[in-house]
Amino acid sequence: MKDFFLADCAQHENKVLTSSFVVVSKQVKPKKTGEPYLALTLGDRTGQVEAKMWDNVEDALDVFEQDDFIKIKGLLNKYKNRFQITIHKLRRLGDSEVDFADYLPKTTKDIGELWQTLAGFVANFQDPCLKALVEAFMSDPDIAEAYRTAPAAKTLHHAYIGGLLDHVVSLFRSCDLICRNYPQINRDLLLTGAFLHDIGKIHELAYNRSFSYTTRGQLLGHMVIELEMVHAKIAQVPNFPSELKTLVEHLIISHHGQYEFGSPKLPMFPEALVLHYLDDLDSKMESMRAHFAREVCSEGVWTGYNPSLARPLLNTAKFLEKKPAAEAASVEASGTQAAATMTESSEPAVNTDSMAAAAGPEKI
Repeated sequence: MKDFFLADCAQHENKVLTSSFVVVSKQVKPKKTGEPYLALTLGDRTGQVEAKMWDNVEDALDVFEQDDFIKIKGLLNKYKNRFQITIHKLRRLGDSEVDFADYLPKTTKDIGELWQTLAGFVANFQDPCLKALVEAFMSDPDIAEAYRTAPAAKTLHHAYIGGLLDHVVSLFRSCDLICRNYPQINRDLLLTGAFLHDIGKIHELAYNRSFSYTTRGQLLGHMVIELEMVHAKIAQVPNFPSELKTLVEHLIISHHGQYEFGSPKLPMFPEALVLHYLDDLDSKMESMRAHFAREVCSEGVWTGYNPSLARPLLNTAKFLEKKPAAEAASVEASGTQAAATMTESSEPAVNTDSMAAAAGPEKI
């Protein structure tokens, strides 16, 4: 039974811990001496942490792979204001030794309520063809189950079980508000685009152990998969207008908004433009929320560097509570921290073997 979660790092700083994690990433890198060391990202349902194994690496190289579960013994401390683990020893765990629910993050919201909210919006559609199309997806038991559990992305936003549904319900609410301000928008068309824009991720992403891409997802991407899915369902809706089909297709292939972000076409009508900007806004707001949550134990008003947003973030609630002197010190520290995240951690200055020995021969 897992009794330590990464959300509790602040209570275990500078302690040797023994716990289990899923291996999110595994890299073998050279030390300055040319000898290898392991650079890992370990995860559980509450977050991720960087981990390094400097000693006895040859014995551990072939013991496990990415997406395996491992039990480690190591020192938890901060390096450049971020928690990391220096691993002393590890072993691979079998599936029977773990509870999968301990390792994948999950929405804290009620999935059933989110699904009913979605259904309530669709029930009020005025366009019978668009209503029939969305309901064809929602009534498909395999698609509905996957839609309720899939993440919305691998890492960037809503990267948790139930993330896709959470993201789309949030989008529906934003779309509803926008339509009140811009009455020329076709509300049913916009909401259909919101429902379908990421539905291909139920096939693009794998999420049994950690979040990764399926082979089909890597080769095709979710937009191509979505077009296939939409064509199949439209074939089940009698007399679906070809013009409406073209608009739905454009909503899907333009929602990333820019060529460099993977859109084959730019948004070329109002509903497509609104979908792109609201999707982008919801994604970035969730990325910020999650980043603040990961650094909840940080005392500074600035977070570390956020790779997806390419910037550190200011916690305005903390900022408004801080005195000017404390604020200046925090800004200076965050600048150093943001720059440091762009470089690789140096080798430890302490003798980790001696620490492991001092901790005792605990079996992992």
